[in-house]
Amino acid sequence: MTGLLVKLFIKNPDNISDIHVREKYGTLSSITGIVCNILLFVLKYIMGTLSNSIAVVSDAFNNLSDSASCIVTLLGYKMAAKPADKDHPFGHGRMEYLTSLVIAAVILVMGIELLKNSFTKIFHPEEVKFSFIVLASLILSIGMKLWMSLFNTTLGKKLNSTAMLATAKDSRNDVIATSAAVLSLICSAFTDLPVDGVTGILVSVFILKSGYEIIRDTVDALLGKPADPETVRQIKELVCTDQRIIGVHDLIIHDYGPGNSIGSCHAEVRSSEDFVSAHDLIDTIEHEIHRRLKINMTIHMDPIEVDNEQINACRELISNIISGISDRLKFHDFRTVSGDTHVNLIFDLVVPFDLDYSNDELKEKIDESLASEETKYYTVITFDRDYA
Repeated sequence: MTGLLVKLFIKNPDNISDIHVREKYGTLSSITGIVCNILLFVLKYIMGTLSNSIAVVSDAFNNLSDSASCIVTLLGYKMAAKPADKDHPFGHGRMEYLTSLVIAAVILVMGIELLKNSFTKIFHPEEVKFSFIVLASLILSIGMKLWMSLFNTTLGKKLNSTAMLATAKDSRNDVIATSAAVLSLICSAFTDLPVDGVTGILVSVFILKSGYEIIRDTVDALLGKPADPETVRQIKELVCTDQRIIGVHDLIIHDYGPGNSIGSCHAEVRSSEDFVSAHDLIDTIEHEIHRRLKINMTIHMDPIEVDNEQINACRELISNIISGISDRLKFHDFRTVSGDTHVNLIFDLVVPFDLDYSNDELKEKIDESLASEETKYYTVITFDRDYA
């Protein structure tokens, strides 16, 4: 069904880096959600009123709020599809993240209201009227919401869209909420206990938790989280495809919305390499990364001396020392400056954010290890982070 809808309503569906194609996907997801949720609202409201079930009525208004969320998603994708301008030179792709926040806010409001109504139902219980017609309608609702969850999950993963994945999670919440309503309806045939209110509380807590998770994940994207590990692997693989590139470091990816990323890194080449040839190679790699991954990449070329025995010996010495401190430490941009009385070892040390040692402690440990060497070494260390 999902494939059929995509085929019918979206032209060039595999060109997901195109903002207009993404807008078409967003429109398809939103309109599908609006139609399905309005149908479910009408069905559940009628059945909830007939059965006098707060769980069913609350679930109905949950579907109505989902329709509003779909309208927000529709507007969000249209705004995200706006081209870059002088005020927003990186485009409007992050509107998808803001749309996710709005959806999460709607989920939280719905969860709080359901929690309040459920407590009221416990302290002031009303009889829930069991009906096979109501039960059948709720089971039908569960089936529709399961399909909507699968539909948005499929599209969300294809587009790497936080808004669609948030909508899919909201649909899964609805499945839980409606299942609870089914449980309370069945229990009403056997007991007068306020099962309706208790299940409503459980569902509301689950809904509040999912709303929090959507906000957490979306805020992470807005604040700036590390690039996807698979993307990092592909970039490093593309950079190092040519044997003239002997290393890559300082990789940074800036996310300006799905399909709109800007990156930079340092590529190491032999210092003896022809400068013009190396520049042409770097330029080719930048274009290849953009062609394959749709990332605007800027690569800085670092000349590395690899044929000097003294430098290689010093590099090996530092490698052994830092690996003895922690196998998570890495270094790059290594060079030496020799004087009459000592040798300066100059390099960048990449320190994980959660390493127990401070920068001063790391330098002290390295210097202590070097003190036992016959040659007098001084270290000039630039402490760095791995942002990828």
